[in-house]
Amino acid sequence: MNGRSAPKVYVYGRQAVHSLTVDRTVQLCLLLLTSVQMAAADDARIYQNKLVPLQNAEPLLADYPDFVVPIKEVGRFEAPLLVNDDDADLSVRAWRFSYNARGIIEMPNRLNSRHTAVIMVHPWGIDDTQGWRTPEPAGAADFCTPEKNRLAGRHTREVIDPFLKRMRPKVPFIMYSLIGSVDPIRKKLYRTLDYTPTAEERATAGKLLAEKLDAFDYISKPLPAEFRLSQQTPVIDYFRSFPGLTAHNDFNGAGFWQLPVPIHSDVTAEPDDVLIFDVEGYDPLKKFLQRHDIRHILLTGYATDMCFCKTTAGYENLSKDFNVFLVGDATLATFPANASPRYATNAHISFASINHLITQVSWVTLLN
Repeated sequence: MNGRSAPKVYVYGRQAVHSLTVDRTVQLCLLLLTSVQMAAADDARIYQNKLVPLQNAEPLLADYPDFVVPIKEVGRFEAPLLVNDDDADLSVRAWRFSYNARGIIEMPNRLNSRHTAVIMVHPWGIDDTQGWRTPEPAGAADFCTPEKNRLAGRHTREVIDPFLKRMRPKVPFIMYSLIGSVDPIRKKLYRTLDYTPTAEERATAGKLLAEKLDAFDYISKPLPAEFRLSQQTPVIDYFRSFPGLTAHNDFNGAGFWQLPVPIHSDVTAEPDDVLIFDVEGYDPLKKFLQRHDIRHILLTGYATDMCFCKTTAGYENLSKDFNVFLVGDATLATFPANASPRYATNAHISFASINHLITQVSWVTLLN
């Protein structure tokens, strides 16, 4: 055959395929394997990505205008049902933004509540009468000023806590993530991924927490009165000497960030709710959720532009393994240079919507 090797013959079932190269054969085998795997998956389906223009659509996230500016977009579309669980009992309408579709795409979802958890990111108990408070005269924590922290507390009280109360009877877990080490006080005060304290342990831990927080000296250094600037680069020197945010020992005091940060008092935390320690990392949280057959996450908490996306229980981690719905009016972004978080929250939720689904409190409802 003019120096060429004889045609190779590979048999798949009853068909013979002639003259295949080894590479092509491997590719075909992989394709066949993928097809078999897809066919074997009980929930596999072809999604019909049909976008129907919406006419006169109402603004999104319009229920709590004190906390987020309603989202308005010219292009609005309806897409088919996305999540469709067996025995679904929760309706979670959601939306995302697509540059290529040139607008917002909304779709219904039907979730089984038994496979759903609600997580609140960083409900820091700061300036909430539990004892942990913003150091004076220039300390910074959470939303950075006592007044802004109290505004966030009002948001927790008026928006998030009622949502948690409504969801608690339906879902297996209400969960909270907090900063700090796995300390003996909070380990006995809250249920965690691997331990459930007794009522007696909780009572003792509550007293210890109050004592620990109250004993800290919340007075630290004032703003710098003067610093040296060079003639050539005074702007560089100015911000090097006086940056916009310093939350370390100078203004907060040594040991401030080592205190056992409690869940905010405006959250009605229940004994079965679960505390997540950020320092333990994402893997223990993922394994806990998967072990309990959780597939869907309704994500709330603070701050939209920082902890809500990038910490252990943030959506950048969770969205790798779970169906995540960001509850867009149950979060607040940091809002430097503003008296209100309305515009910052709008902007950061809108940006997140490029690759994540956004819902809102009023869109999470029970199915009849």
